[in-house]
Amino acid sequence: MSQSRRRAPSREKGGTGTDPDAGERIAKLIARAGLCSRREAEAWIAERRVAVDGMVLTSPAVRVRPGQRVTVDGKLLPAAEPTRLFRYHKPKGVVTAARDPEGRTTIYDTLPEGLPRLMPVGRLDINSEGLLLLTNDGALKRRLELPATGWLRRYRVRAFGEVDERRLKALADGVTIEGVAYGPIQARLDRMQGGNAWLTVALREGKNREVRRVLEHIGLKVNRLIRVAYGPFQLGSLPKRAVEEVSPKVLRDQLGSLLDRPSAPPRAAASDA
Repeated sequence: MSQSRRRAPSREKGGTGTDPDAGERIAKLIARAGLCSRREAEAWIAERRVAVDGMVLTSPAVRVRPGQRVTVDGKLLPAAEPTRLFRYHKPKGVVTAARDPEGRTTIYDTLPEGLPRLMPVGRLDINSEGLLLLTNDGALKRRLELPATGWLRRYRVRAFGEVDERRLKALADGVTIEGVAYGPIQARLDRMQGGNAWLTVALREGKNREVRRVLEHIGLKVNRLIRVAYGPFQLGSLPKRAVEEVSPKVLRDQLGSLLDRPSAPPRAAASDA
């Protein structure tokens, strides 16, 4: 009986696959294993940390076929874990990052033990608080962050200043500030409290510090910003620093085709609040 020869990982030409059945993109495969995001996986490949069947890769333009052996830093790539999604109540003063060069507290310093490796879906800046979604699936993270997904992000905002409701309503048409174009924003005045206004703000793009910059443009200085919803997922009564897993049924009902692998059985909610 003749021995089958080892097949090298297929390479794509011009950045597009020439054979859709040739396998799965290497960076996506690593992301699905829960080690990192797809972008981080591409950086690992550039650093020559990834090999397929012993062949060290230098380009992410590679597809891996079933049965091929993928290693990262010499260790076999684990099997893809079932997709899991968690709601986390990020407090103010915590950085949405794995590490902070200034030594500030990160979200990972506040998470309880026993959780899988999780990645944030989008970000909240250090002075913002509220709902942050966390997932073990790098591919899902990327999908949920894409502008094309178009999920509405809703915020409760406290801002100092006099509210011009005409200018507030005009934000629904979008606005350009210092050459940066911001898409339509729904903004509503809920109540006044002394010199502060409480607003409900909703948007779909989520550019860096968008809510603060846009409200400052119309004369309001934000002094508290709480994200209360990201798409269909709500902050609700989740305490600060608490983490709660979204059940598999809700995950499937809400994400549908955005999922490409089965979800795990639910675990008890964890909190260090």
